[in-house]
Amino acid sequence: MNKDTFQGSRLLLLDFGSQYTQLIARRVRELNVYCEMHPYNHLPENLEDFSAVILSGSPYSVRSAEALHPDLSALKGKMPLLAVCYGAQYLAHFGGGEVAPSNIREYGRAHLTYIKPNEPLFEGIAEGSVVWMSHSDTIKQLPTGAVCLASTPDVVNAAYRIEGEETYAIQFHPEVTHSADGMKLLGNFLFKIAKLTPNWTSDNFVEMTVAQLKAQVGNEKVILGLSGGVDSTVAAVLLNKAIGKQLHCIFVNNGLLRKNEFENVLKQYEGMGLNVKGVDASARFLTALAGKTDPEEKRKIIGRVFIEVFDDEAHKITDAQWLAQGTIYPDVIESLSVKGPSATIKSHHNVGGLPDYMKLKVVEPLRMLFKDEVRRVGRSLGISDELLGRHPFPGPGLAIRILGDITAEKVTILQEVDAIFINALKENNLYDKVWQAGAILLPINSVGVMGDERTYERVVALRAVESIDGMTADWVDLPYKFLQKVSNDIINKVKGVNRVVYDISSKPPATIEWE
Repeated sequence: MNKDTFQGSRLLLLDFGSQYTQLIARRVRELNVYCEMHPYNHLPENLEDFSAVILSGSPYSVRSAEALHPDLSALKGKMPLLAVCYGAQYLAHFGGGEVAPSNIREYGRAHLTYIKPNEPLFEGIAEGSVVWMSHSDTIKQLPTGAVCLASTPDVVNAAYRIEGEETYAIQFHPEVTHSADGMKLLGNFLFKIAKLTPNWTSDNFVEMTVAQLKAQVGNEKVILGLSGGVDSTVAAVLLNKAIGKQLHCIFVNNGLLRKNEFENVLKQYEGMGLNVKGVDASARFLTALAGKTDPEEKRKIIGRVFIEVFDDEAHKITDAQWLAQGTIYPDVIESLSVKGPSATIKSHHNVGGLPDYMKLKVVEPLRMLFKDEVRRVGRSLGISDELLGRHPFPGPGLAIRILGDITAEKVTILQEVDAIFINALKENNLYDKVWQAGAILLPINSVGVMGDERTYERVVALRAVESIDGMTADWVDLPYKFLQKVSNDIINKVKGVNRVVYDISSKPPATIEWE
């Protein structure tokens, strides 16, 4: 980000390892405030560019030997600060107060039984409001100079502020939906206390990013590997808006895509004015995968062959200097180490390993966006809702939905089954109610009867889940009549399949994909 980008409206979020930290960042972004998340022990160098700070929760106790100790000397008392859960306990424990083990583990819903009148943090929030607690320690005594702002039946010091500073602390989690007025409280801190400007919008992001890409890339050529997914598509359209024909997109068919997906997506891209080359490398991938059954080995083979194919095609583009990737913000922050000595980025990218392999400079236009923000930016760019609403699809494609070895025949069978299932979801207005859906070809046969003949054919499993980010997921309770018709259509229309089952496992303990 440029120094002047969203000046006066930038919030720093310090991560102490809480499972909710990323959710805080998303909530702040939903309020149209630009937010950056950093490990508590790796403050950004450009602290002067931030106008407020939030301290997150943590799985650690401030009383333990493993307590995380941030250096807040450049922050506390110098800019508006909101400390959440561990942050609130930290300020109390090391600021003259006392933190002790709770008599009971304070987890779940609680009601605010007391709110100090005329406090900006709680403006518009009434006593009785539901908040979400998640801690095993409690603040027995407030830090020096602190004033209690709110209480619950079990937590006397549920919120406080420090006199003479714009420092506020809360024991509960406003970022989770269970806290009824959580967004109002966050808005009060951002706008009434920190006086930030809500100027983080998709239109502003597009305008800013296009200008930055023009300056960064100049007149040089950029190569981008398109996957057909939302992230790479939005990245491509942003780059195209900035540099036009200097962008060279490569869409590789690994032979493991959905039925007709290579042709259909290629037409979509060409209709969007992108400079795209489609490469059908199906035979190359299937040959490399022949006889392989181990899931991890299959993934590595697909990754290796993709790099080889992509590299072959990239060498045909003379004088290319840049590799564009669809990296998004969760890819970045999930790899930041809270406890480690450095913040190392993992290889989350669409074409992992290519920067070192190809010696190209990397440009990542979406690296500061969450998934929902990518879709909003896509709409600002005029990308169709059909493309932006596509379900996630695994990078290895159908290879990890064919359990066991992979053959062209199995791919064809699964493509047909998958097409019937996905099209039925769309025809019955169920597709947009499902986060991800697909079919799995099992490595077993079952006995069946078709007409007067006994059959011994393949079994397929259907999978449909609802989720927010894929970290957890629950199976979708699709109507029985819908499943009955889909099952009948698959068995009647796909030769080689005589049994259909529906996966009703949640994540955890299961995973979304079977491999």
